[in-house]
Amino acid sequence: MADDDAPATPKSEAPAKRPRARPKKADDAAPAKAAETKESSTPETKTPSSPKRAELSSELKGLLSTRRMLDRKRPNFGRQAANRYWRIGRDGAWRRPRGLQSKQRRHYGYRARIVRVGYRSPAAVRGLVPSGFRPILVHNSTELAGLDAKTQAAIIARGVGTRRRLVLEEEARKLGIRVLNPIVKGDSEV
Repeated sequence: MADDDAPATPKSEAPAKRPRARPKKADDAAPAKAAETKESSTPETKTPSSPKRAELSSELKGLLSTRRMLDRKRPNFGRQAANRYWRIGRDGAWRRPRGLQSKQRRHYGYRARIVRVGYRSPAAVRGLVPSGFRPILVHNSTELAGLDAKTQAAIIARGVGTRRRLVLEEEARKLGIRVLNPIVKGDSEV
């Protein structure tokens, strides 16, 4: 009977903390959000979205995957004595070893590899970005209008100011052209 009269928590202990309310997961909010966006969007205000990947033939797609494989195997071409002198190794630039007794020039196995033609990527996909687009430098809207949205992507030149850059990005979005260096990331580009 003495146990019934005793308080539930002794006075020396602090009262138990209530558990925090957990924040809602993104999964719970996603269906409701998706339903709202379907109702609010109208077909007349919808602009063509820029494609994530270029439309390439099956042969070019195969060459892109070959290039990815070659990129993984390709060694880092180290300049001779780059580890010895900061001024040589700081920028990672390649220069061919020319010394008469140079072990790297003579291909000794313990030295860094030398740049050779055989390490090159396939010519058909050379210069393409990983998504398959050919990057084109754009300064104004007339250059932007001349692009093929299926195979080319725009890179806005660095000399273009922020105000005009935002206008160019909006025009590219309307034309369905992919911008590779956007300031404003749209929903499709995130």
